[in-house]
Amino acid sequence: MAHLPTVLLIGASRGLGYAMAAEFIERGWNVVGTVRAASGRTLLHALADAHPDRVEIEILDITQTDQLAALHARLGHRRFDMLFVNAGTTNPDPTQTIGEVPTQDFVNLMITNALSPMRVVERFCELVSETGLIGVMSSGQGSVADNESGQREVYRGSKAALNQFMRSFAARQAQTSRAMALIAPGWVRTDLGGPEGRLSVEESVPGVVSVLLGKMARPGLEYLDYRGRTVRW
Repeated sequence: MAHLPTVLLIGASRGLGYAMAAEFIERGWNVVGTVRAASGRTLLHALADAHPDRVEIEILDITQTDQLAALHARLGHRRFDMLFVNAGTTNPDPTQTIGEVPTQDFVNLMITNALSPMRVVERFCELVSETGLIGVMSSGQGSVADNESGQREVYRGSKAALNQFMRSFAARQAQTSRAMALIAPGWVRTDLGGPEGRLSVEESVPGVVSVLLGKMARPGLEYLDYRGRTVRW
C-alpha cells in the first residue's frame, strides 16, 4: 500500500480546523488532530469514525505546557509531513480598544494566539520531515501594513505578534529545507469569525489546503492568504 502523507493538525475539533482535517482526508492524507479534553465528542470524532485507519485524535490544550510535553512524549517517535497549528481565539469583547481591554483578557489572548502556537512549533518542529511544512493559522488582521481601520485591536495585536515570532523562528531556521507558512484564511463565518464573515468555510478551507500543499515545494517562510496571495507584513 502506498505511503499516505500525514498532517499533525493542532486544534481540529470544529470550525476551520475540523474542515481542514476533512479536506486533508479528501486529498489522500492521514490526520492526527488534537482536541481539548473539555470538548467532549466533536466533529473530528465523527470523521475518525468514518475513517478509523486514517484519523487519530489526541488531547491537547495548547496553553498547558504539561499537556504539550505529554503529547510530545506520545508522538516523539513519529515523523509528519506537515505540522499545522490552527488553535486560536479572540477576547470576550473584540470591540474594545487597546486602552479599554482588561489586563487579564489581553494576557489570555496573547498566551493563546501568540505564545502557545509558537511553543507548539518550537517543540514539534523536529518531528516534521526535512521536505515537510510547518504552518500556523494567522489572519489578515495580523498585517501591520494593511491595518487602515483599527478595530479588533487586541486580536490584531496577537496575530501580529504571532507573525513576528514566526519570522524570528524562520530566521533561526534559515538553513532548513522545510517550508513554513502563516495563513490568512479570510473572514470566515465560524464561531470565531462570527455570522457576518464574508466567506463560508467551504469557500476558504479548500483554498487554504491547496496553498499549503503548493507551498511545500518552496522552502522558507511566506505569509499567504487562502488564494495563495502574499499578505503584506
